[in-house]
Amino acid sequence: MTTDTFLYRYPSLTSGILKKRYKRFLADIELETGELITAHCANTGPMLGLCAVGSHVMVSKSDNPKRKLAYTWEMIAVGENNPIWVGINTALPNRIIKIALQQQLIPELASQYTQVKSEVKFGHDGKSRIDFVLTGDEFQPPIYVEVKNTTLAENEVALFPDTETLRGQKHLQELMALPQDVKPVMLYFINREDCETFAVGKQYDATYGDLFNEAMNQRVKILPCRFQVSPEGVKYLGVAKII
Repeated sequence: MTTDTFLYRYPSLTSGILKKRYKRFLADIELETGELITAHCANTGPMLGLCAVGSHVMVSKSDNPKRKLAYTWEMIAVGENNPIWVGINTALPNRIIKIALQQQLIPELASQYTQVKSEVKFGHDGKSRIDFVLTGDEFQPPIYVEVKNTTLAENEVALFPDTETLRGQKHLQELMALPQDVKPVMLYFINREDCETFAVGKQYDATYGDLFNEAMNQRVKILPCRFQVSPEGVKYLGVAKII
């Protein structure tokens, strides 16, 4: 299922050119006015293929006077002939997925729940949190959904992860350990429109790759969801094929 409407609309964005990204959280950007600013980078990962100096980027500006950095780096243009936008603000995927779940836009899940809860504690010690729990009537098992932002693409195949992720390994293990009366779902938020297929990035984290395959062979449902990013907003494109 796709939608022509925006699930999320960006605030007014400002265009710029990436000068450098450093210390994980920082990016120096020259705005179209010529002003050089330092923007907050919410994506702390390696951002493979997304940090080329000279790339066209978009930033948002906060009016909060308490913020140390007023600007946030939102997206970057990649590709030479037909460039597309890739969303790099990791604060957005969960917000957008919540809207998609509330509007029941993901057919693979839509008929199985009526309520959406965020950041739900679970596990024996209650210290773990799942991104979303979907519940319906008493005859429908709850659905536990974990969301992973996905920005890396190789040969138009979306890949996750793009580096070793102990946290990601833990999340797969926790999904596989859920009780039998719970439906576990790993949802990959593909933050770019140019990938119709998805694969696990086992070359970047072999342990995660093994756990992914184990989860696939068990009862964990894998949903690689595609999104189109533009300076106007984000649209849902449907589920990518797993290869």
